Amino acid sequence: MNSKFESYFFEDDGYFPNHRFLPTLVYPNAIEHFHEVPDTLKENQWGNQWTGGIFDYHHYHSKTHEVLVVLEGAATVTLGGPHGNVLDIEKGDVLILPAGVSHKNQGSTDDFKVLGAYPFGEPFDLKTGDKHEYEQAIQEIPEAPFPSSDPLLGEKGPLMELWHK
Repeated sequence: MNSKFESYFFEDDGYFPNHRFLPTLVYPNAIEHFHEVPDTLKENQWGNQWTGGIFDYHHYHSKTHEVLVVLEGAATVTLGGPHGNVLDIEKGDVLILPAGVSHKNQGSTDDFKVLGAYPFGEPFDLKTGDKHEYEQAIQEIPEAPFPSSDPLLGEKGPLMELWHK
């Protein structure tokens, strides 16, 4: 795996809380051997795996963190809500989203596909920025189970250093 990464913080806008102290991590061009990814995630205790796309509306999960591995194609995503950062992602990129961080597919190639997973196989909830969700979400986000390892690099990955509690 490529060890380069980018990190981002996003502000709470009153609708999309994002995360107050955990950065979003992006590992560009991190995956070479795609057939190993599901087992690697499982070994590092990231489960409840699924494959598909990213919703084309802003959404977030308040009860769990999420990893997204781009398996095919490319997309333009907005992270952090309507006023967040727009990123182009492609096959091989990995995004690690702390609980509360909004994400949206702005457009993608026809073959775009990601593999998603959650620490300890936690179930995910879906919040869409409705004002009535906000108060509950800001209570739940700090309670999201802290990962025991980086989804790709285990106990020595950047997540463990940057997300250290």
